[in-house]
Amino acid sequence: MAPKEGGSPTAGAQQGGGGGGGPPGGAPTGSTEADVVNEMLSKHLVVILGGISAALLIWRLSMVLIKYIRTVACLTNDSQRYFAAPSTKISWFKKNVLYAPIFGKRHNREFQLSSAVNVGTLPTRFQLVFLLAYFAANVAFCVITIDYSLPYAQVARLVRNRTGVLSVINMIPLFILAGRNNPLIYLLGISFDTYNLIHRWLGRIVILEALAHTLAFLAGNAQTKSWAAAFTTATTVPYMLWGFIATCAFVAIGVQAASIFRHAFYEIFKLLHIALAIVSIVGLWYHLALKDLPQLKWLQIAVVGWAVERAIRIILVGYRNFGAGGTKTLVEALPGGSCRVTVTMARPWNFKPGQHAYLYFPFISYLQSHPFSVAWSDEGEHLDGEKLPMDRHDVLTKQKTTVSFIIRGRTGFTGTLYNKAAACVDGRMVTRCLVEGPYGGLHNMHSYGTVMLFAGGVGITQAVPHVRDLVVAYSNGTAATRKVVLVWVIQSPEHLEWIRPWMTEILSMEKRREVLRIMLFVSRPRSTKEIHSPSATVQMFPGRPNVDTLLGMEMENQVGTLGVSVCGPGALSDEVRRAVRNRQYHGSIDFVEEAFTW
Repeated sequence: MAPKEGGSPTAGAQQGGGGGGGPPGGAPTGSTEADVVNEMLSKHLVVILGGISAALLIWRLSMVLIKYIRTVACLTNDSQRYFAAPSTKISWFKKNVLYAPIFGKRHNREFQLSSAVNVGTLPTRFQLVFLLAYFAANVAFCVITIDYSLPYAQVARLVRNRTGVLSVINMIPLFILAGRNNPLIYLLGISFDTYNLIHRWLGRIVILEALAHTLAFLAGNAQTKSWAAAFTTATTVPYMLWGFIATCAFVAIGVQAASIFRHAFYEIFKLLHIALAIVSIVGLWYHLALKDLPQLKWLQIAVVGWAVERAIRIILVGYRNFGAGGTKTLVEALPGGSCRVTVTMARPWNFKPGQHAYLYFPFISYLQSHPFSVAWSDEGEHLDGEKLPMDRHDVLTKQKTTVSFIIRGRTGFTGTLYNKAAACVDGRMVTRCLVEGPYGGLHNMHSYGTVMLFAGGVGITQAVPHVRDLVVAYSNGTAATRKVVLVWVIQSPEHLEWIRPWMTEILSMEKRREVLRIMLFVSRPRSTKEIHSPSATVQMFPGRPNVDTLLGMEMENQVGTLGVSVCGPGALSDEVRRAVRNRQYHGSIDFVEEAFTW
């Protein structure tokens, strides 16, 4: 029997394969069959994920086709009665599975034990079914086909190898789903927010399997020797030391990524998360490479995928923000502790409603970036002196895209940004920022005869682009939409200043009065004098809206399929979700929630 690195022949026989891969010299007979089973089960996990993705792709393509047919069929149809009627089976699925929280109505409203202690949100039933099913599959794959009548040390070796293999294979989707440029976002039409949820739970599965892998090795060695000897082996044999380091880093990631710590110290969490991930990958790489284990190829796929995604982000940030004079940024302090950030981009972009971008402000931090919805975008020509563009290339270089964001000043990054702008003359600050994006924009509302957009606070930034897009499409006859209702809940009338220039432009658009109605709800008015309705199509009310009543009123004269979108505080999102679920059998209704949970 050949001795292992750094250990005696006897110790080597007890150690077995380290990283969940092939058997070492002197391993018991039958280990080759066990490796075949491990490889087969790892491929089964890939098949499971591939099968789920294929099913979701079919669903996605069918929804795209249905919306396209609905749009074309309703371009000249003002009643759209056929598409307003609900389907009993689809309504049941939406109400009880697709849109349903686990219990009651709470989904996006966070559980906050105090202002500093946040334990996160709850998934929907559909998300929970997937997470539980995949978790159960991993548990089953960790224990099936193992003969528990074998000696304790041999069973521990089999469990150790099995959990090691599965932990590595799960790192492929773990890394893919962590990327902002994850191709599955657009392919399957699933938001980054949902993938972020899955990423967190895949991470927990990887951690638990890595921990089981290490504990199985320690328990197997302790049974024949002692716990002290097992720990000595794990920390002195080179490839095992690297594996032990990787496991410790995994466990540390699990602790610091817990919702309480993640929400309380988000900026520190991000930096520490990346640092620990690098340590874990380096440790695991050497753990596998020093033993030449076949699972190294799976880790390489995960690392290459991560590296490519990061490289794409860096390239796009450079392309979007440098050259042609670079980006120029104006930050304006607004009432209500918010900022309006207007960025003149280095190169023209084509934005779609519902998109967001990540902003980097080097004067605050070189490493931090935060996502914000694009509230407005404009195209314009910037001519230098008297020189006129002579060809298409000159025209394109003269075109400049300006994009605007509303950022509510809270703590940390956003609070610093607001304070710096407010301290400037007239509350206006010219600076530099880098824009990464755009991302999102998955939900086109043109196929809906009736559209209701609910927004709370700065959530209006998600709704305004949809309003402009739908009014223009109605005027041009390129959408099925015949009614657009914007419901905006604000704390004070001064918050209207956030979007006043953009709303003024929308209200002056052709045929706007025929299609758009705006309802403003002021939850904390200082006096009744602040509440006045400018016109029949722009109304203002005190208090909070009764979502059930508003939804019922629109459904009484519903035109076509009703599309309901919400962006705002968790309590508002959950209330709109509940109202949509309760009225699934009253008409054809789709629900879209725009959220950034972290």
